[in-house]
Parts: sequence; structure tokens; C-alpha cells
Amino acid sequence: MRLEQSVALLEVQALVAAIAGLDAMLKAASVRLIHIERRLGGRLVTVVVDGELSAVAAALEAGREAASKVGKVKLSGVIARPHPEILKFLHTDDIDTP
Repeated sequence: MRLEQSVALLEVQALVAAIAGLDAMLKAASVRLIHIERRLGGRLVTVVVDGELSAVAAALEAGREAASKVGKVKLSGVIARPHPEILKFLHTDDIDTP
């Protein structure tokens, strides 16, 4: 990840809401999925994308709106230019990127 990139986190209740939110995020801006966290058997899901600050902000807004139509958005936020130690925690090795 380049230093000027940022991350957006979207935490929702229910897997369907997470998928709807992620789909909207990826379609809304030039961002890349870097992490998925599933808790409580998929009833609480957090997705994390990275990209330029303006892109992750736009993606998060689109994702929040789409997810709220089919489920409950618990939390969301943007971290501008995160510290490299934060990125070690967020990057998931098992996500395939084309």
C-alpha cells in the first residue's frame, strides 16, 4: 500500500448487508477489498477497502447507503494514511485479487 492511500471500514449486521455494501463500495470508486472479518457466524461482518482518500470516502458512503437498505449498519469510518503497523493487522492473505 502506498503511503497516500487510506482505508474505509464498514461493519454491518448480517452477511447479506455486507455483500450489498461491499458491492456498492467496489462499484462506486476505485477501491480494493483488503480484509473481511466475520463474527457471530456471519451475523456481524466488517469489510475493509483501500484506495485514495477521496475514493474510500465515496465508496464508504455508497456502501453505507446500500447496506442500510437490506440490514443494519453498526459502524463505519475512514482512516486516512494509516500507520504501517495498522496495515499489518488489516491485510488478509486469503483474499484473491485479480
